[in-house]
Amino acid sequence: MPLLSHKFKVGQMVEFLPGPRDANVPRGRYKVQRLMPSETGDPQYRVKHAADSHERVIAESQLAAEPGVWRQASSGNGPIS
Repeated sequence: MPLLSHKFKVGQMVEFLPGPRDANVPRGRYKVQRLMPSETGDPQYRVKHAADSHERVIAESQLAAEPGVWRQASSGNGPIS
């Protein structure tokens, strides 16, 4: 299945937004390791937890850009939206 348009990029820090069934998944900052294909229409990411280094696959709908993070764009600096 082809990759959908992903909101986040490899190397970007994101915040995990857990759902009711994610009680055992550590909250906090994750680093995007790889863009994954989606079987449900919601792009997925392989991410690594910043504190414990465990990797897992999380859907884009459960991630948010880390507040206050800036990226280098070809036209200059700008906020990640």
